[in-house]
Amino acid sequence: MDVKIEKSWKEVLQEEFNKPYFEELTNFVRQEYGSKTVFPPPKDIFKAFNLCPFNKVKVVMLGQDPYHGPGQAHGLCFSVNQGVRTPPSLVNIYKEIQSDIGGEIPAHGNLEHWAEQGVFLLNAILSVVASMPTSHQNKGWETFTDEVIRTISDKKEHVVFMLWGAYAQGKEWMIDDSKHLVLKAPHPSPLSVHRGFFGCKHFSKANEYLKSNNLNPIKWI
Repeated sequence: MDVKIEKSWKEVLQEEFNKPYFEELTNFVRQEYGSKTVFPPPKDIFKAFNLCPFNKVKVVMLGQDPYHGPGQAHGLCFSVNQGVRTPPSLVNIYKEIQSDIGGEIPAHGNLEHWAEQGVFLLNAILSVVASMPTSHQNKGWETFTDEVIRTISDKKEHVVFMLWGAYAQGKEWMIDDSKHLVLKAPHPSPLSVHRGFFGCKHFSKANEYLKSNNLNPIKWI
């Protein structure tokens, strides 16, 4: 199958695109977009991949599925379009970054500048019906994104994986922690942020690890 995705990702994932489940997933998603309001816009489904090529991935952040409100989702986990109110989880992420490394909290929630530096902002599910969280769960997206995580782990070295909350930490078994750094904390949502996300210092730890492996640190703020 010819999937419109950034070239380096296409090369490492081509086998996956040729599998029967991916064709079924594509047909399902196409039908959903044709009959319902689905987010993100079709052109943004693979935005995380297109802004952060495989050979540039330095940090992986994992979310569950896209925001399901109008104008929010644009293909990057935790991120929203410019002009959209910053979601509570991202507000808390910004607070932790400021506490950890300093800097002024941005007035917007668009994280494209992270993606362009090598932060791969991956949702496990890449589409959602408006106002129906996890509505595209168990349709094939997780099979695909699990393979993406495994491919990064297998084919790259010195990547920082930030696993926040039980859902993301359920993916840990696919990551080789002998050649990557795995950072775990509670989810930054208001419900769990005070259980250990605040004070986790993941952003300075990630940058220290990258620098120790001769990689440029991320400019978080």
